Amino acid sequence: QVQLDESGGGLVQTGGSLRLSCAASGTILSILAMGWYRQAPGKQRTVIATITFDGRTNYADSVKGRFTISRDNAKNTVDLQMNSLKPEDTAVYYCNADVRTRQGIHTYWGQGTQVTVSS
Repeated sequence: QVQLDESGGGLVQTGGSLRLSCAASGTILSILAMGWYRQAPGKQRTVIATITFDGRTNYADSVKGRFTISRDNAKNTVDLQMNSLKPEDTAVYYCNADVRTRQGIHTYWGQGTQVTVSS
């Protein structure tokens, strides 16, 4: 069983910063891609940043230049540094990981953490 635990959400003013963290635990052989998604009220969940095992990153246009994704393979963690936050960044943020276990490769999700940006 694999579990992803997120932390770091909260309330921040426009222009402020937050750092989200996600730690994977369980019987993990390796973690392939990791990423962060978000879902605003009434909208679909969308990908905002991904990172491969070897550190290649990709960002949604809406967060390029403001958000930075990073990971620590030794600790099985992925972080999202969010700067210059805007009200439209308000959403529930989910971490995601493609994890190799003895049963194969499966995708796991965190429980979500709320980020609210006030204007």
